[in-house]
Amino acid sequence: METTLHKPSGAFVAASWIALLLGVVAFLVGLWNAALALNEKGYYFVVLMFGLFSAVSIQKSVRDRADGIPVTGIYMGLAWMSMLMALVLLAVGLWNATSLQLSEKGFYGMAFALSLFGAIAVQKNTRDLAHRTPESTAD
Repeated sequence: METTLHKPSGAFVAASWIALLLGVVAFLVGLWNAALALNEKGYYFVVLMFGLFSAVSIQKSVRDRADGIPVTGIYMGLAWMSMLMALVLLAVGLWNATSLQLSEKGFYGMAFALSLFGAIAVQKNTRDLAHRTPESTAD
């Protein structure tokens, strides 16, 4: 049974990019304006980048396996472990951030989650648009 890929709608592609950009920009603007030391800002920035990379890596690995492209168990495990580590590092950092109010901690958590969702959706759309079958181009 052959799976036919359908072109993602323009609205979904736009919503995905908006989610990614809104999440990342909100997180970074929050960091810029936060009363944190530069090393603390750097920590949260690296956790964001690590989380984004992990999310894209998981999405690509899962999709590769679904498409019959070999993905080693070690790489899949590393991708999932990286995502878990990014989430734990963010949670531990926010838990121990005594200079941040609870509302700020929630803001960073939600901006991080929105960024991860956006990264996964953008990667999915990019792959769908690049690897469509000829049948799916006759819209």
